[in-house]
Amino acid sequence: MPIIVEGKYDKNIIKQIFDAIVISVDGFGIFNSLEKQALIRRLSGDGIIILTDSDGGGKQIRSFLQGIIPKDRVFNAYIPRIEGKEKRKKTPSKAGLLGVEGMDKEVLMRSLSPFIEVGEGVKLSGQNAGKMITKVDFFMDGLSGTAGAVERRGRLAEYFSLPSDMTANALCEALNIIADYDSYREALSSIGGQE
Repeated sequence: MPIIVEGKYDKNIIKQIFDAIVISVDGFGIFNSLEKQALIRRLSGDGIIILTDSDGGGKQIRSFLQGIIPKDRVFNAYIPRIEGKEKRKKTPSKAGLLGVEGMDKEVLMRSLSPFIEVGEGVKLSGQNAGKMITKVDFFMDGLSGTAGAVERRGRLAEYFSLPSDMTANALCEALNIIADYDSYREALSSIGGQE
């Protein structure tokens, strides 16, 4: 089950602890990122865990995400309200509270314990263990940097039920989450390669 967090530092700390798909919404950037919203909706099929900071901003982001994901697919995880400051910051946040990135491993494991698979240690959900789809693949397959790339990328996105106007970077990230390399190759054959 994917985990949604606010920022890249939150994502880094979660990835150090759990084998999970972790999506950073770039804070309030999620409000204007239609691509990220579409990706989150697409990934929410079997449910999605929302883990935001316990301050006002975290509550706003959580509320927004709950509004774009069907209610029966939202699983909320919470961190405690602990006063302090993250190591990388010079001053505490406006609320004076630690965010996800400032939590100890044990605290995060407790917060996410309802979602940890029994017998799998700290595994939440695995990503593709095989070959990753890269921007080089996109270029070689005519999905970026060539005439007609935008149209081919749109057809590929639609094949996977993603928005047809995703950027190359966003589509590459999304495909590495929802597909494997072989299904990517099959999709290319289905939509037709370079013309």
